[in-house]
Order: sequence, then structure tokens, then C-alpha cells
Amino acid sequence: MKARRNKKQIPSFRKLLKTSKVKLENKLKNKQFKQQSTLKKYRKEQRKLRQAVKDAVSKKPIPLEDPREKQPGKRIEREEEEEEEALPLDMMDEDDLQLMRDLGQTASFLTRDLSSSEPVHVKKRKHERIIEKYEKIPRTLQTAPEKELIHLLPIKDKSGIIPQTREKPVTDNNQDEEDEEDLELEEEIIEDPIRELTLEEHLIERRKKLQEKKMHIAALASAILSDPESNIKKLKELRSMLMEQDPDVAVTVRKLVIVSLMELFKDITPSYKIRPLTEAEKSTKIRKETQKLREFEEGLVSQYKFYLENLEQMIKDWKQRKLKKSNVVSLKAYKGLAEVAVKSLCELLVALSHFNFHNNIIVLIVPLMNDVSKSISEMCCEAVKKLFKQDKLGQASLGVIKVISGFVKGRNYEVRPEMLKTFLCLRIKEVEVKKDTEDINKPKKFMTFKEKRKTLSRMQRKWKKAEEKLERELLEAEASESTEKKLKLHTETLNIVFVTYFRILKKAQRSPLLPAVLEGLAKFAHLINVEFFDDLLVVLHTLIESGDLSYQESLHCVQTAFHILSGQGDVLNIDPMKFYTHLYKTLFKLHAGATNEGVEIVLQCLDVMLTKRRKQVSQQRALAFIKRLCTLALHVLPNASIGILATNRILMHTFPKTDLLLDNESQGSGVFLPELDEPEYCNAQNTALWELHALRRHYHPIVQRFAAHLIAGAPSEGSEALKPELSRRSATELFETYSMAAMTFNPPVQSSSSKRKDEVLQGDAFLNEDLNQLIKRHCSEVATHLPLDFSRYSTTSLQSRWHASPLEPLQ
Repeated sequence: MKARRNKKQIPSFRKLLKTSKVKLENKLKNKQFKQQSTLKKYRKEQRKLRQAVKDAVSKKPIPLEDPREKQPGKRIEREEEEEEEALPLDMMDEDDLQLMRDLGQTASFLTRDLSSSEPVHVKKRKHERIIEKYEKIPRTLQTAPEKELIHLLPIKDKSGIIPQTREKPVTDNNQDEEDEEDLELEEEIIEDPIRELTLEEHLIERRKKLQEKKMHIAALASAILSDPESNIKKLKELRSMLMEQDPDVAVTVRKLVIVSLMELFKDITPSYKIRPLTEAEKSTKIRKETQKLREFEEGLVSQYKFYLENLEQMIKDWKQRKLKKSNVVSLKAYKGLAEVAVKSLCELLVALSHFNFHNNIIVLIVPLMNDVSKSISEMCCEAVKKLFKQDKLGQASLGVIKVISGFVKGRNYEVRPEMLKTFLCLRIKEVEVKKDTEDINKPKKFMTFKEKRKTLSRMQRKWKKAEEKLERELLEAEASESTEKKLKLHTETLNIVFVTYFRILKKAQRSPLLPAVLEGLAKFAHLINVEFFDDLLVVLHTLIESGDLSYQESLHCVQTAFHILSGQGDVLNIDPMKFYTHLYKTLFKLHAGATNEGVEIVLQCLDVMLTKRRKQVSQQRALAFIKRLCTLALHVLPNASIGILATNRILMHTFPKTDLLLDNESQGSGVFLPELDEPEYCNAQNTALWELHALRRHYHPIVQRFAAHLIAGAPSEGSEALKPELSRRSATELFETYSMAAMTFNPPVQSSSSKRKDEVLQGDAFLNEDLNQLIKRHCSEVATHLPLDFSRYSTTSLQSRWHASPLEPLQ
């Protein structure tokens, strides 16, 4: 018979390759785990054996009888008493009692002295006496004193009353001596404290610690930047330094770590939002590269979340003035840490608007825009403005607007006006442009199958199908967002903005938010629905007539009304004469000092009311405004005068017949009434712009130039024409350019040219020649000491004066 072949063969190399790497790793882990468990068991057994040997060596042999009891009779009596207490003796025979006593005298293996060499089972001798047995017991010296017993209350049991005793503690003189020595040593240690560092040494030590921490932070940050996917765990190490416990450098190190982490997250964060994995995605097998990327993304998101939580906790601690148990950071340092945390949050709000937890940052930043601290409030408002300016799509802006609107409503409209002024930075102008482009360039609609079958042949349908496929791929490859999505986001944002504005107009008309609301309505008026125009103009006029508004707020009302009428409001049949009258009346109420903020609003209103609506403005109205503006230019600062004169120049070009104000002849009947507040009926045609002659002698050179230009009739060519840098700028730009807010003269005053040394005149050259001779003669005369009699000279001068003019009274 043939030998039976072994079916189990050695696996081939190809079969080994097919084996899962995970399976091999599991086998290796199981093998290592078994080895570790056997090692643990072996160590445990060895530890038990060592402990047993140690216990056996340390245990002292206990003799059967107490050698200190000298009288055996007493000992026997005590044993009998104990036995009587322990056993019911009346139930035992005398033989049994004798047997128990004999057994008690023999030593067992428990009480046997291990040091003796006697075997355990010794053959009993017949004639063994008590004295010989007593002599064989090892003797001990009475070194320890006898312990006194303290009798306690007995315990009653079923068997009877059991007495209770306790040993009285014996004071050991040696122990007392040792305690005294320890106290002396402690006193000696207290007497020699650690040497305190001087201020200079302390600063040097702090600088050294700080330098070490800085190097450590820099090393971690550079390692993360060099390879973020491999060194993502070092983010946790760096973030743990936010809890620095060294009081010398705790505050500085925490600030450095906050800023370093903020810059790291800005650099290593991807340009997309990381979403959590589904269960199906977690269970599927993936490549190593994909698994590494997933681990990096999970670690990045978790560390970013913990970092934001740390920043939030720092701000809460500062707000609540809550002192930590560790007491490392003082209450005064909380504000500095909170400011750095807020600054980091503002940077992340702007830089990582596309990344995770952006809505959480918005919820943190928006309440801080209304903070009591002005620096933190301005920082947050500037960050929100920056976000609005750079947000092209509008997703982040919509999130911020929602939170701000809810916050303003929740605070009952008692917030800083700066919060609403951030709305002016929204990029909502694109909505109007996109609407026009959609009307002109409508999206291409692909043909249906039925339309193709009716109009095209088979070959044409095939070509058409290929073209449409290519166009779809090109549309998908475009990086820009669709216009529909942008339009939808902008519309929703604008709706929330207008809801906030209208609520304040309706419920908080005396709120300090009103100027910001009116300014915002003026900017976005062209996007308001036409249905609201009539009601909005009525509200604005009511506000102006109420008299509760300041001149600046009323100017905002006028500006808003004309922005509404200049856009879609052209189709409405509304006469805005009352707004013209109000502006004409308000011009003389402007602040003429350094806070001439109202001048800029006036210049904008004049541009919208007169220049852009030139067809609806009469000549009488234009003449009245030009005359009043020239009068106003005499009272305001130079930059405001330049802006007003530039507006007059534009009006004289827009309305050519107004040049009659440069002539002093009267036109028509009537007398000019400058105090009348109605521009149509003040008879401005019967006056002249005499103010320009006064402005021509103004100390500011640009004002002089504009005044001379207007006197000449504002020509575009010739010697009296303006230079291009003045003629091509608008009135608002000139007002800002020549502003004196920096406390410097603009344009700067030219320094006088220095004269040569040979032309410098001496002090005598400035005096008259006769005066010089008189001075020299008096200086050369010898001084004589004579009594000074001023009365003689005064009487002679009075007499001569009386004879000269007797009719003039004495003064």
C-alpha cells in the first residue's frame, strides 16, 4: 500500500501574498499578548513566593507557656479559669478533661520554635516530668516592661459575660528622644530658609524660562507646518500649553500659544468643510493614503473645536471675573488674555469663513460687538465689516446678519449704533447687476427629445447630444457659484436687514440707532420694493416734522428720501418740495467747528437733489441754493468751504442761467429775502454773490483759487480755469482730501528761503539814521547823578498841550 500523502501542504508564496495584512497583524498581536500574559503570571507567582519567605523570616516563635509567670500554680489556675469560661465543663468527664490538659501541654507545628533541631514527632517518654519540660522551654530576657491592663465594660453573650481589657500604652523614652531630635531638626530647617532671589535675578530667571518656552512653541509649530498630516498630534501638545501653570510666565506663554495656534489653523486648514463620516464609509476598506487623510481631518477638527472652547472659556472668565483655584493668572491679567482671544476669534471669523464651527464663532463675536470695552467692540465690528466686504457669495454674511438681527431685537434696540453701521459694508449691489444680466443673458435651455425628433435628423440629433454633454461638463467645471444661489442669498440677507430697519423706525424712533438706520436705508433704497415707498416717505416726513431729531438725523432722512426717489421711485408721482425746504432751512444749522460731519451729508444730498434731478428743479430753487451755499462757505472750515464751492461750480455748469448772480443788476421785481426758508419765493435773482470777493482774500490758497474761478464765471479754459486735480474731483472727495483732522495745514505752508550771510542786516540797520545818532550821543555822555523831578516835566507837557488845542478835553 502506498503511504497516504499529507493533505496539509505548506502555503505557497502567492497564497501568502493573498493573505490579508490585517490578519497577519492580528496574529502577531495575539502572540505578543500571550507572551505578556505568561510573563505577568510568572512575575505574580514569584512575588507571592518572596512575600511568603519574608513573612516566615519576620515571624517570631511564640512559646507555649509564658516564661514570665514564675509560679506554675497560678498559671494552672488561670488556665483552668479560661477553660471554664471557654468550654461547658459540666458536660465533660474527668478523663476527657485530663486528656485536654495533656494535649495543651504538647507543642504543635504552629507554636514550635523553628530554630530548634528537634523533629516534630518525638517519641513520648514514659517518665517525663514537668520540671524537665519546663527547663527545655527557651528563656527570654525581660527587656520590655510589663504592660498594664485597662478594664473595659464587659460584653454579654449566650455563653455568659465576657470581660474586656485593653493594654495601656507605655511611653517609650527612646521614642520621645527621637521625636525631640526630629523637632530640633525641623527647627534647624526652618531657621535656614531658601535664599530669596533679588528682583534682577528674578527677571533674569523669568527671561530664561520665557526663552525656553518660546523655543518649544516654535519647534512644535515648525514641525506641524512642515508635515501637518504626520505631526497633527503635536497640535494637542501645543494646545496643552494654554494651561501653563508657572506663574512667572503663564500669561505671556498663553498669549503666545493662542496666536501661534491661530496662525497654524489659518495655514493648515483645507479650503473645504470637513463633514463627519457615515457608518457605511467607516466600514468600507480604503487605501493607506485615504486613511491617513481621514485621520488628519478628524484630528484637525477635534483640535480646532477644543481650541475654540478654550478661547470661549477665557472670555467667560474675564466677563464673570471668576478666579481659578490654581490662582496662576490674576484677575488683572484676564483682560489681556481675553483681548488676545477675541483678536484670534476675529481673525478666524474672516479667514476661515468656509470651515467648520464658523457659526459658533459668529455667536461668540456678535455679543462682543456691543461690549462695554470700546477696544473689543471696535475690534469685533471691524472684523465683521471685513467679512462683509470680502464675502462674494453671501453665505457667511447671511449667518452674521441673522445673529445681529436677533441680538438687536433681544436687547430691545438698546445697542451700539456701530453694530448697524456694519450693514453698510454688505455687497448687496450685485443683486441689481445680476438681475439685469439674467434678463439679457438668460441661461441656455437644452432641447427635449420630442423637440429634437421634430426638428432634427438622426445625425443632427447625435451631434446635438454630444454638444449638450460637452456644455454640461463645462458648466460643472466652472468654479464660480451659480447666479441663482447668489441672488437667493442676497435677497434673504436684504430682507432681514430691512426688517431690522423697519422695526426700529416703527418702535424706537428716538433711539440712537436712527442715524445708522437712515444711512442704511439711503444706501439700499434702490433695492426696496416699490410698494413700501409711499409709506416710507410719509414716515420720514413725520420724523422731520416732529422736531425730535438732530440736524444730522434730519439730513439722513432727506438723503434717504431722495435716494428712494432717484432709483425706482422715478415712476412715482410724488412732489418732494417739503424735503427741499427742510434742507434749505437746515443749511445754516450746520456745525462750523471741527465736528463738521454734517457737511459731507449735505454735499451728498445736494448731488442727489439738484444735480441728478436737474429736470425737476426750477431755476429759482437753484439760485436760492447757490446763494445760501456761498453764505455758508464764509463760516465753515476750509475743507468744507472747498466742497461747497465745488458744488456751486457744478450747479453753475448744470444751470447756465444762474450766472446772473455774478452781476449786480436786479432781475425782475421783488427784494431778496435771505431769512425766508422757502427757496422758491426768496427772490434770489435780485442779489449777487458778494461772498466770493471775501473768499478771494481767504487764508487758504485753494479757497482763493475756487473763489477767483467762480467770479470769472467758472470757465473750463483760460487763465482762470482750474487745474485737473481740482476740476476732476467731486465735492465729497475734495472735502476729504483737504481735511484738517490731522491738525496740519493742507496744503503745507512753504518754508521761507534762507538768506546769505553777507546780506544779513545787523541790529542797527533796522533803526532810523537820526535815531541811531541820538542813541550814540546819549551813550557817549557821562552819566550825572541828579534828582529826578517828574512833576516838572508833566506840568510843562500839560501846559503846552493846553495851549496847542484848548477845545479838546483832557484824556
